[in-house]
Amino acid sequence: MDESRYLHLADEAFKRIQDAFEPLDPDDAEAYAAGDVLTITFRDGSRCVVNTQRPTRQLWLAARARAWHFSYDEATARWLDDKGRGDELYATIARVVHETAGVTVALP
Repeated sequence: MDESRYLHLADEAFKRIQDAFEPLDPDDAEAYAAGDVLTITFRDGSRCVVNTQRPTRQLWLAARARAWHFSYDEATARWLDDKGRGDELYATIARVVHETAGVTVALP
């Protein structure tokens, strides 16, 4: 994948994540992006971080002492973990948010 396609897909992912947090009470969970990093902050002060990795064309997620690396799968149009566990970016973020803040975020 060339860099412009990757950047477009990464921007779309960041926007999709931020949009999903709009209906939530910002005291429970809030998402904001700055450059190549999107941070989700929770009521208890913990954070979940999504960042771009341009050299590998991946999105990396860190939360709750865990880390995932997601590559875009053109065949399914999804960000899938590179460990082959079947983890998908949006479902993983939704799970982390629910486990951390007890709220549901609508990330298809």
